[in-house]
Amino acid sequence: MAVQALQREGVVACPTEAVWGLSCDPQSERAVGRVLELKQRPVEKGLILVAASESQLAFLLEGLPGEQRQTLSASWPGPNTWLVPHHGRVPPWVHGRFDTVAVRVSGHPGVQALCRAWGGPLVSTSANPAGAQPPRQRFQVRRYFGDSLDYILPGAVGRSGRPSQIRDLASGKTFRA
Repeated sequence: MAVQALQREGVVACPTEAVWGLSCDPQSERAVGRVLELKQRPVEKGLILVAASESQLAFLLEGLPGEQRQTLSASWPGPNTWLVPHHGRVPPWVHGRFDTVAVRVSGHPGVQALCRAWGGPLVSTSANPAGAQPPRQRFQVRRYFGDSLDYILPGAVGRSGRPSQIRDLASGKTFRA
């Protein structure tokens, strides 16, 4: 059901390592637009791409120095999001105003299963409107979005106490701890 919703340019809520997230097809401007509208988030801020495995992100990691690839491999799967150069390989509605795109290989079994079933990375962003607390429970997702979502995956969030940290791969600078 979730994959069918994604194929119809839908928005799916799914539990992640720490909070519930919203996912959609990153190639669909319409689907990403719906996510941004639900979150009241400007497109300029960009979004995270989440994957089941490093190989699903290979098109973005191609050409990175070996040391940077090792850094990524050592941190995944898990709640580690990295900013990597996109070189025009993702649509502007995903990378926003940046020359980088945020990527993560999830360690959450539900996210992994969804990305495997989809066959590639998905948009992943916390399932809350801008300024509101990210939800840790399914009922909170319903409270925020009612029937506006196309599918809500079963399951629960992982044990991580906070959303993934975001770091720049080239500089090592932390943007979200």
